[in-house]
Amino acid sequence: MDRGRVVWGLVWMAATVALVAAEPLPRYYNAIFSFGDSFSDTGNFVIINSGKLPNMPKFPPPYARCSNGRLVIDFLAEAFGVPLLPPSANTGTNFSQGANFAVMGATALDLQYFKDNNVWSIPPFNTSMNIQLGWFDEVKQTVCSSPQECREFFGKALFVFGEFGGNDYSFAWKAEWSLEKVKTMVPKVVASMIGGIERLLDEGARHVVVPGNLPAGCIPITLTMYPSDDRSEYDPRTGCLKKYNSVALYHNAMLRIALDQLQRRRPDSRIVYADYYTPYIQFARTPHLYGQSQLHPLPPPLFLQFQGWPCSSCNGRSDGGYGLDDTPAGVRGQSNIVGTRGER
Repeated sequence: MDRGRVVWGLVWMAATVALVAAEPLPRYYNAIFSFGDSFSDTGNFVIINSGKLPNMPKFPPPYARCSNGRLVIDFLAEAFGVPLLPPSANTGTNFSQGANFAVMGATALDLQYFKDNNVWSIPPFNTSMNIQLGWFDEVKQTVCSSPQECREFFGKALFVFGEFGGNDYSFAWKAEWSLEKVKTMVPKVVASMIGGIERLLDEGARHVVVPGNLPAGCIPITLTMYPSDDRSEYDPRTGCLKKYNSVALYHNAMLRIALDQLQRRRPDSRIVYADYYTPYIQFARTPHLYGQSQLHPLPPPLFLQFQGWPCSSCNGRSDGGYGLDDTPAGVRGQSNIVGTRGER
């Protein structure tokens, strides 16, 4: 293992996973379909902005990924013997073995919600969850030709739905919403996610992995944008901002309850909650156990100034022995390290 690079590895296999049905997941899938944000985006953001197809394979360096290497979804595809998922924005691609609809900055709620609530720190284009599901409907027409054929095809595929919600809360924080007000979004975000999953189940999906939120208070972008002189606002064991992590914990708790309820309504499906939060915190507390000197380049609140869109600086950089850089998805080795913590 390259000890100098730490990312989000096979978190689905590595995270603490809560399984909500008795039937085990199949070992192999004919295709993988992924939805979400920067933690899964393998090129859609770049294509939407530039119209140029990123040079996907060959690691390192990464291409069109907000990481210095592979993302969780890349490791997941490799684990199941599926080719790296092509971005859905690359029209004309063969999507018979899957597609990636994730886009950096994507939200669970439609952008109109933020405009209606005077939140304007949002992307200039709408790539929300519902938009991604619309792209899925378009891709569906290229991989199956009848409702029955589609149900059979999607029933043998794996769907990775998320991470969603992190950007929703991030945009609210930028609008200077209070902690209490941000938490009022959580039921709306979770309900939107459940509605999206049900749409996929209605199309024939039977195996769905749903990642929870990461500890946003540990991410360098958050620590840089919202530094505090009050040391009590930081977790002494990790250096993370407790307030932002509390929203992620609340989101994850509500999501797990909602997924359990959905599983009970849809017993013919296999719905898996993937815990991104716990492995991240474990890594933050003991980075030296994974060959890293520390989680961040500088102790809070002295982080290097974050500049521009994170993907503007995420290609070909060295991590310098740190677990995270200024990109949203972190560094490559972390994906593998976190992924080896095991499933239970």
